[in-house]
Amino acid sequence: MCDIIELTFEPGQTPERLDRFLARTLPDMSRARLKRLIDDKQITADGAAVKAGLRLRGGETLRISVPQAQEPVATPEDIPLDILYEDSDLVVINKPAGMVVHPANGHYSGTLVNALLHHCTDLSGIGGELRPGIVHRLDKDTSGVLVVSKNDLSHQGLAQQFKDHSINRRYITLVHGQVQNDTGSIEKPIGRHPGARKKMSTHSSRGRDAVTHWKVLRRYAAERLTLLEMRLETGRTHQIRVHLADMNLPVVGDQTYGNVKRPNALADAHIRTLVQQLHRQALHAWILGFKHPRTGEYLEYFSPLPADMAQIVTALDAEYSIDTPDTFRFTP
Repeated sequence: MCDIIELTFEPGQTPERLDRFLARTLPDMSRARLKRLIDDKQITADGAAVKAGLRLRGGETLRISVPQAQEPVATPEDIPLDILYEDSDLVVINKPAGMVVHPANGHYSGTLVNALLHHCTDLSGIGGELRPGIVHRLDKDTSGVLVVSKNDLSHQGLAQQFKDHSINRRYITLVHGQVQNDTGSIEKPIGRHPGARKKMSTHSSRGRDAVTHWKVLRRYAAERLTLLEMRLETGRTHQIRVHLADMNLPVVGDQTYGNVKRPNALADAHIRTLVQQLHRQALHAWILGFKHPRTGEYLEYFSPLPADMAQIVTALDAEYSIDTPDTFRFTP
């Protein structure tokens, strides 16, 4: 089954390439989707198959056959979701630690995509498939705010903002080590680790530009721990964890880029126990801000620290007699 769209490139218009005309006239469809329809000969001009570079000169009748969105490969699963915002274009989720975002080897069920396929009844399709559009990801053991698109227009708009580095992405993390300056930036390319396929590295021969900004929130000198707010300018895989480890400031609980014995050196027995029981990296996507891809309205969403991280920060604050400001809202 196909939906048929008929368009006329009116006489008297300035000549224009077919692909540009279609992208301008059908903003709900991505350029990639339109290119696929052209390649699949689903778009004709006056009855003849076309190429993307065809120059329309006026009077052409275009016929676009749009196959109905296919059912996804992933299976819908009734998994509870903490939804911060939702409309017909997108959904903002507070992802718990331990949840994989997208099905992959070893994780074909229990993912955020499985949950969204069950929850969302108004998906209009991403690239011809009835699925939620994953514009960015959080690692399995990173918690916090994540936005997902429901249609091509939303997917394009959000993806462009990530490409333009205009998304406000702020994280809170606890690291081993003392950070001397109150603020700073890390600018080192990140690529696949040359010797460990599942790791990323700043020493890759094919690294891509990566920029991370940090601000000190707390210094816990006796425990040699620092609480940081991180702001991402780019979004490479494991970016925060790799950049901090490169500065010898590994994220607490990071089994991939940190030293697993480091928690054993913490002085306070209670804090040492809490850190040893964390069982994941102490990294939380705290704030996510972006412009709505349809309305242009700026939206910003906040997720308080989850209980496992909050109890460590609360214990450290108590040891150092620090009053936790309401603006951080560390406890749920």
